[in-house]
Amino acid sequence: MNPAWSSPTWVGWADAVGVERVANLIDCDIHNTVPSVEALVPYLSDHWREYVRQSAFRGPVDTAYPASIPTSARPGSKPEKGPPGSDLDLIRAQVLDAFGAEYGILNCAYAVESIHNPDSAAAMAKAVNDWQIAEWLDKEPRLRASIVVPSQQPEMAAREIERVGDHPGFVQVFLPVRSAHPYGNRLYHPIFEAAARHDLVVGIHFGGAPGNPPTASGWPSYYLEEYVDMAAAFQSQVLNLIVEGVFDRFPTLRVALIEGGFTWLPGLMWRIDKEWKGLRREIPWNNRLPSEYIREHIRLTVQPWDEPPTVEQFFQVIDQLGSDELLMFSTDYPHWHFDSPEEAVPVRLPDGLARKIYSENARAFYRLSDG
Repeated sequence: MNPAWSSPTWVGWADAVGVERVANLIDCDIHNTVPSVEALVPYLSDHWREYVRQSAFRGPVDTAYPASIPTSARPGSKPEKGPPGSDLDLIRAQVLDAFGAEYGILNCAYAVESIHNPDSAAAMAKAVNDWQIAEWLDKEPRLRASIVVPSQQPEMAAREIERVGDHPGFVQVFLPVRSAHPYGNRLYHPIFEAAARHDLVVGIHFGGAPGNPPTASGWPSYYLEEYVDMAAAFQSQVLNLIVEGVFDRFPTLRVALIEGGFTWLPGLMWRIDKEWKGLRREIPWNNRLPSEYIREHIRLTVQPWDEPPTVEQFFQVIDQLGSDELLMFSTDYPHWHFDSPEEAVPVRLPDGLARKIYSENARAFYRLSDG
């Protein structure tokens, strides 16, 4: 294990990657994990406490991060009790302090979308959000969080956004990238309407367990296939959000694509723009090039870093994106994509681009104050 991840006093990563003038780093993807359903019991009503006891409910069983897979947790991230990501002190030491972060945005991937009882899914989402407030946001001022919602029940999801959307600790609504229907479908409009009304980002995140196959051609044989092919799910969601007119209907909506890579985006932008020019009569509400919607409304986190073979090719990707404002720094803690903080972004960045990727793009997108 690299000592950088075990010592809360480790310093020097910024010098190693040449970003010594970058201050107030913002980590856009930290996973806080519910250690067990018992941790949520204090935040459940009497009815749902009884339900948990009588049904032997142990929480969602589906996960995009199998415990035996190396990418699921970096060495040293498992606390003495509970799974990786469940201990606030360890996250403070290994992420917030190790990187000198001004803010860290929590993404709790508690798979309520896999709970088939809609009332139970809504109750568990509510409990997770109250648990986040009490156990994370109230205890660590550097943290912000994503609202967990029963995305398979958009009206219920919208009600949960209304309930906690004005809490200053929440800056985002969490949606798994795998869904029963593409998110541009009108049945999801209540979620986007509530998010836009509360000026919250919608974070579409790696994973999800809606019950349908994770690839466009059916069920894969190996986890590697599902892991790599998740990028295709992100592409489908981006295409659908634009074509269905979500950004036309909700012009202030902001969407973050989290833990899905980013090097696939230029090719998608070129293809959408090209085909839109010949087929735009089908979707008259789109009055701009699709790539323009992407640059205005969408941002992407950098982990896992799908690294081009050379530094020059990385800068070509930035040029092909047509903007230096689309990428936002993330560690994806406790998932294992790099061994030490200086390897999080394995490219020496010019000062201006470094400031944007490490902090300023996220600060503007999430409406975070300058500390």
